[in-house]
Amino acid sequence: MRWSLLFVAFLLAACMAKSNAPAVAMQDGAESDADIAVYVASNGWHTGLILPSGSIPPERLPEAADFPDSRYLEFGWGDAEFYPSKDPTTAMVLRAALTPTAAVMHVVGLSAEPTRVFPKAEIIRLQIDQDAFDLLLDHIGGSFDRGDDRRAVSVGPGLYPNSRFYPATGRFHLGNTCNSWTARGLATAGVALETPEIVRAEVLMAQLRPLAATQ
Repeated sequence: MRWSLLFVAFLLAACMAKSNAPAVAMQDGAESDADIAVYVASNGWHTGLILPSGSIPPERLPEAADFPDSRYLEFGWGDAEFYPSKDPTTAMVLRAALTPTAAVMHVVGLSAEPTRVFPKAEIIRLQIDQDAFDLLLDHIGGSFDRGDDRRAVSVGPGLYPNSRFYPATGRFHLGNTCNSWTARGLATAGVALETPEIVRAEVLMAQLRPLAATQ
């Protein structure tokens, strides 16, 4: 039981830890003038999607208005109780592990290039066209639980300065982690992953590294 709990905590930590993994160089692929650069950031446990704010139409992601001076926005998804907690308990771990739980979106406004803001994270740059970018926006926008409103209301401050949590759609469990959410978004946008059914950050990043050199 002890080792099972440790394994669960290992996976859940993927969806709350800050970006403090060893730094690696950003990888750039071939691009055209029409392509949009998007980034996948990993701290070794958790992955998130980083998009340039200027490429996001306000009507597609109205929550972006909460970060008016940001050059980029990072989006992450995870367990509603465990992800925001600064002091997670064993009970939180067990709840998230044993039953599907509610989720939250985490949005961070970045004032500089992602590699400058998260210098110790692994950050992979991908070039995608406008159609693929629109599909990625659909994935992210559909992850906010807006209820009957046009825009989701923040449920609290995020893990960093200039960041917020929002209610999210979907249910978190060990087979559907923050990394699963990132992978599905990329697959929806046409990124050629071997499989979108991914729960660990390293598995996702291993599939993206060679793609970054060709996109």
